[in-house]
Amino acid sequence: MIDNSLDIRAVLEFYTLSGVDETCGDGVCLALNVNSTKKEEFSKALRPVMSHLAVAATEAVKSAWDLCENVTTIDELKKIVEDFDGCTLKNTATHTVIGDGNPQAKLMFIGEAPGADEDRIGRAFVGRSGQLLDRMLASIGINRDKCYICNILPWRPPGNRAPADAEIAVCLPFLKKQIEIVNPDFIFMLGAVAVNSLIGGGESISRLRGKWMEYETEKGKKIKVLAGYHPAYLLRTPAQKSKAWADFLRLKKEMNKNN
Repeated sequence: MIDNSLDIRAVLEFYTLSGVDETCGDGVCLALNVNSTKKEEFSKALRPVMSHLAVAATEAVKSAWDLCENVTTIDELKKIVEDFDGCTLKNTATHTVIGDGNPQAKLMFIGEAPGADEDRIGRAFVGRSGQLLDRMLASIGINRDKCYICNILPWRPPGNRAPADAEIAVCLPFLKKQIEIVNPDFIFMLGAVAVNSLIGGGESISRLRGKWMEYETEKGKKIKVLAGYHPAYLLRTPAQKSKAWADFLRLKKEMNKNN
């Protein structure tokens, strides 16, 4: 239960520092045990704060794009992202996790965000999900060192929560620059958050998986994109592994056409 005498400014500061950047409708969707006067005061105070956060996010996105403009290597990009302070996720993460693997690979995998093991070690897809991905790749005759693997976000969201739209928007320039540098012929998107962040559409992964799509880089290159289940989902729902196997066979078949 929250004390009715709670300082509204203190609450605002708490939610701002916690990464809250949007409200639900015109009111404040918080289960506060306060009277109607306090709720109205809270709502009025919250709107300017949220407007400030929206401006800050917009400026952070522009800054990310500006920083990426002249980057030509993954090492250069890694240094820029590690020094970037425009995303609050960096404050709670242990490591900045850029891509892992071959920076000249023809096949690129993109997931959602680093997990606990990735955040601790500082490499993409090294936990249980990464180990399953390695086995899935081996099943179609592809070694991990022939791929480049990264995430939409370079920092782990606290508690492994879903990333906010603003967080994705700020980090997207770094992902797109990775795609431009690696210059793959194929991208495999792991999970709905990944594919919807890069391609758009907002559909569920069950509708997206197994369908060939296309991503066009800033330089105009068109890359074939296939979506599938994230390995973390397959660990929780092993019954879906047969569909994941079919998607990997579809990927391998299309790649063989280019050889």
